[in-house]
Amino acid sequence: MHTTHNQDKIRNFSIIAHIDHGKSTLADRMLEKTKTDLSREKRKERVLDRLDLEQEKGITIKLQAATMVWKDYELNLIDTPGHVDFSYEVSRSLAACEAVLLLVDAQQGIQAQTISNTRKALDLGLKIIPVINKIDIPFADIKQREEDIVKLLKLPKEDIIKVSAKTGENVDLLLDAIVEQTPKPDGDINAPLKALIFDSFYDEHRGVVVAVRIFDGKLDLRTKVNQEIFMLQKQESFTPTEIGIFSPDLKETKVLLSGDVGYIATGMKDIRQFTVGETISNDRKTPPLDGYKPPKPNVFASFFPVEADEYEDLKIAMNKLALNDASLVFSDQRSNMLGAGFRCGFLGLLHMEIIQERLEREYNVNLVITAPTVEYHITKTNGEELVVQTPYEVPDPSQITEIREPWVRLEILSPDKYIGVIMDLVGSRRGQYVNTVYLTEGGATAMNDVYIKLQYDIPLASLISNFFDTLKSLTNGYASMEYEFIDFFPVDLVKVSILVNREEVPALSFLETREGARSKAAKMLLIMKDEIPRQQFQVPLQAAVGAKIIAREDVKAVRKDVTAKLYGGDVTRRMKLLEKQKKGKKRLKMIGKVNIPQEAFLAILKT
Repeated sequence: MHTTHNQDKIRNFSIIAHIDHGKSTLADRMLEKTKTDLSREKRKERVLDRLDLEQEKGITIKLQAATMVWKDYELNLIDTPGHVDFSYEVSRSLAACEAVLLLVDAQQGIQAQTISNTRKALDLGLKIIPVINKIDIPFADIKQREEDIVKLLKLPKEDIIKVSAKTGENVDLLLDAIVEQTPKPDGDINAPLKALIFDSFYDEHRGVVVAVRIFDGKLDLRTKVNQEIFMLQKQESFTPTEIGIFSPDLKETKVLLSGDVGYIATGMKDIRQFTVGETISNDRKTPPLDGYKPPKPNVFASFFPVEADEYEDLKIAMNKLALNDASLVFSDQRSNMLGAGFRCGFLGLLHMEIIQERLEREYNVNLVITAPTVEYHITKTNGEELVVQTPYEVPDPSQITEIREPWVRLEILSPDKYIGVIMDLVGSRRGQYVNTVYLTEGGATAMNDVYIKLQYDIPLASLISNFFDTLKSLTNGYASMEYEFIDFFPVDLVKVSILVNREEVPALSFLETREGARSKAAKMLLIMKDEIPRQQFQVPLQAAVGAKIIAREDVKAVRKDVTAKLYGGDVTRRMKLLEKQKKGKKRLKMIGKVNIPQEAFLAILKT
């Protein structure tokens, strides 16, 4: 690596871009231009996105870092995930850099998350280098994109660099710009070690590996002395087994000095000990870097295997995934209907979807997933405080003083022509209007949409049931959104029990606001009516809040025509046969239990 340490020759930067704007492709072109070793059997299409899912969805889920050398300078690229669920990880990756490339797609323009991530970068005092990508596309409106960058982000037009990540055009100019414009890292090599963990992952041979940016001091494993390293927030310690740089594969170097970006293998097994944002040092008394937050799940759902004998497979798969994902929390759960499974907590809906797909793909487990819920805080009449996530944890209404639910500040970025449909949508989901900001000044031309940012306060529960999909379809894919947690506020919440033939089915109960309960229950019963097979007797389906029935549907009985063999004769004979059938049905009903087949059950849960 570097023979003499010259901190002035190090440049640490990150790339901010919206999903699918070409970030990973651009990173690959940079690695090629700087002749970084890409030998690993001539890679898949994109080097930095390793998960199949990332390749497929075009999103970066796990961060990847890479060290390159360009004209004698060491360039450290720290990747960021682009999706709203991972906004805390983004802020930590940015904190590890001095500059950021703002990548804008020449066709699609600037999106909400890009703007909010740019704001994060500005708050952290980073240098922003604007880049327009995909200039090789025939109908790209580059002039318009330049105007957007100048107007929306207030960056000077002459700073903008235009590249094509696909063909590699102007990527060398961009590398030069990074060297020229990125501030050199500060840091005192003689001070005690101070390093920021911006990512962690599990490696079979090395245990948990943490990706770090060294701010002060140095880490040197050439001396054989065991070096104890302290985690300042958690007050725990470990001894590094190997250190090195990402090239992009792990490459051992024995030394990491202030300004460097690299990895530390810990030899430990539990990834939850190494939280992103944690500061590590060789001196317990060093003050930690600020901005640390423990990862907190927002959305909860239960995962069950479709076949009971797949439970062990699911358990192994969950444990393996948790090795690489410190923000996934889960605990055992049993259900009479569905058997053994897990209650899981996620950062958000996309996080949940990714975990679900990885379980189904990488570990071949077929899953049943209950509807996602959020966490509620309950104060009981005896003063006890409860935290619940599922309907059956909710105590009897007579024991509850107050229920509080999480609210978030929602920002939606969209062309202003969709303002009406967005306001209707958010209004129908209990959103409270806060503010509208016009992002582009001056009137709109026929070519140019005026972009607005709508701010709302909204319960998180309203966002987790297909809100984003609905927003996308109402705005033809133009709107993008992002949210951050505010606090817990009181809510008039009821537990809706579903009864089949007057018996409660606990796995189908749900929590809903009092005014929304009836319409949601009615929809659910209609679906159940189609799914539950007909019996010899009529089966009532009911939804109840406490002892009060709020909705009902009936599954009609299968009826045999007992009078078919009659021919002529007195009408009383016919009545007699029907009476007899009625009595038989009544007796059946008294002893008849309804078994809901698993397929019907799954169909109901899927909705």
